[in-house]
Parts: sequence; structure tokens; C-alpha cells
Amino acid sequence: MSDTKTTKAAPPGYSDVCPYLMVDSIEKELEFLEKVFGGEIREHLKDKEGNSVHAEIRIGDTLIMLGKGNEQFPSQPGMNYVYVHDVNSVYNHALNHNAVSIMAPEDRFYGLRDGGFKDPQGNTWWVAQHLRTVSHEELQNEAEKK
Repeated sequence: MSDTKTTKAAPPGYSDVCPYLMVDSIEKELEFLEKVFGGEIREHLKDKEGNSVHAEIRIGDTLIMLGKGNEQFPSQPGMNYVYVHDVNSVYNHALNHNAVSIMAPEDRFYGLRDGGFKDPQGNTWWVAQHLRTVSHEELQNEAEKK
């Protein structure tokens, strides 16, 4: 067994954990992620008939994989949490690209301003903007109030 603390398991360009979304339309998901998050397509594979079967898109420092839902691996909604510089702008941009609001952005006790929406294929995206660093003690005190 290799030393997992010093040896990176993932190949170059990948993180050790990569979200993988199974969607009805890879093209539509890529378009949404490009427009809303400024994602950069890294890979887009098609079968011999020209149908998309796999894609990879980078948002910030994270690579997200997309697969075309099928009988063996059906499309199913996923959920992701994305840190952004301007949560209001990203949230509104998503709504302008046919996302549906789950929760409008608000300042939270845990030092973030965050909100959420569902993309046109049913995936949930939480977007957050860091406002301030909150100590563990503050977080625990707030949690105990709930």
C-alpha cells in the first residue's frame, strides 16, 4: 500500500474527489455551467453517432464530470456547493438561464452569504460568498440555539 499522505491518487489535472452528474443532456448541462459559472470544457466525448457520452468541465479549481443517463446509470439530480465571488450575481444569472430558485441569497451566521437554485435538468446548486471567518465556538453557540 502506498503512502496516501505523500502520493496523489488522481492523475494530473484532477482532484481526489470529482463530482459526477448523470444528466439527460450533456450539451445542455455544459451550456448552463459555462454561462452561469464560467466553466471551461476540458473534455467532451461522443459516440460514433455523434451523441455525447461523457464530458468534463472545470469550475474554479474543481473538475465536474458529466455522463449521459441511460438504463444502467439513469439520470438523477445531484447537489453541489460552489464558492463564488459575487453570490447575488451568480444566483440572478442562473435564474436568467432557466434555473428555479430554492432559496434567495442571505447572510448567514456561519459567515457566508448563500442561496440555491435548481438547474433546468434538476441538479441543485448552492452558491456561497465568504463574508467573514467564524470561530468554532461561534458556530457551536449558534448551533445550540437551533
